[in-house]
Amino acid sequence: MNDSEVSTQIQQMVRFIRQEAEEKANEISVSAEEEFNIEKLQLVEAEKKKIRQEYERKEKQVQVRKKMFRKLNLDLVYSWHLHLSLLRLKEPSVLLRCRKEDVQLVESVLNSAKEEYAEKAEVRQPEIIVDKIYLPPAPSKQNEHDRYCSGGVVLASRDGKIVFENTLDARLEVVFRKKLPEIRKSLFGQIAA
Repeated sequence: MNDSEVSTQIQQMVRFIRQEAEEKANEISVSAEEEFNIEKLQLVEAEKKKIRQEYERKEKQVQVRKKMFRKLNLDLVYSWHLHLSLLRLKEPSVLLRCRKEDVQLVESVLNSAKEEYAEKAEVRQPEIIVDKIYLPPAPSKQNEHDRYCSGGVVLASRDGKIVFENTLDARLEVVFRKKLPEIRKSLFGQIAA
């Protein structure tokens, strides 16, 4: 073998080694890229999971707060309705009627309403008997055409001669009747006489 053949053979070997080295480097690069992408995907998924868990935790907190706020509001509304009704009736003994689902709520605010009434009216606390005949239930899709009550109380004197209906539906009806002239005017305009 002469020098030129040896040189050619060495160059071929060098090219082969370089090519293999480049292929190996390429494989390492691709492998590293894949590992990086897998690791990145795992980190992203882990963070997404943390965020979802945090969101669910906060969602539960919001639901709990809503329930507490709703309960507090209902307590205040029923206490106010009861107190107002007692002030209007001014009877020493009354019969109270509410929806069946509101009995527990009404009973929970009964004492405070009696105390507040007695203090404002400067009289003894009235005797309040919760009636076993209930107001109709709240409106729903199942009983669309049945009687319903959205909440509130109806108080009556023991002899039943004086009745004070302080339900949300009755109050809404009063407001509607008061606003009816305005509604007519806005719908039909001024009618010339």
